[in-house]
Amino acid sequence: MSEAPTAADATPYLPARRSLSALRAAAANCRGCDLHERATQTVFGEGLRRARLMLVGEIPGDQEDRTGRVFVGPAGRELDRALEAAGLARDDAYVTNAVKHFKFEQRGKRRIHQKPSRWEVRACNPWLRAELEVVRPRALVLLGATAGQAESRGRPIDSDLAELVTASAHPSTILRARDDDARSAMRAALAADLRTVAEFLSA
Repeated sequence: MSEAPTAADATPYLPARRSLSALRAAAANCRGCDLHERATQTVFGEGLRRARLMLVGEIPGDQEDRTGRVFVGPAGRELDRALEAAGLARDDAYVTNAVKHFKFEQRGKRRIHQKPSRWEVRACNPWLRAELEVVRPRALVLLGATAGQAESRGRPIDSDLAELVTASAHPSTILRARDDDARSAMRAALAADLRTVAEFLSA
């Protein structure tokens, strides 16, 4: 049995007028896949309309689902830390996720994040494509495997989506590190990846 119908697709919910405000308003009513049924709300991207840098994560977490804002939980704090270490300001970027609704497993009172299926990633891809068309970033950073699946994989990535398309680990991997040494190494690696992007943007 397949995970979801192949017809799952957000395309019918995209607005005719392509602006970030119009996309955000339309995405709030998206029923392109089944994830909207359990999620609290759509978590759309945030940032500058003409940001030079776009960061794409995997899927909203528990805090993002509750607040409706992208990267505001523990992984978001790790991302902010890495951006600062790289000399980049989050306020100058556009930050979003490949999938716009939280997917989780209920365990008692806790909601445990689940990886989206390939059908769910594919269904939500029109939103990401529309964000890219509006923002038109110079640099696009894919954070984690699911973000990479939404377009392509590898680093560096040969793509016409931006002048520089690259990939890095999702900040949430830092939270799952086995000890402080591993956590420090992962933080340094993420910052180094972003520093390369910063150097490209400043060239």
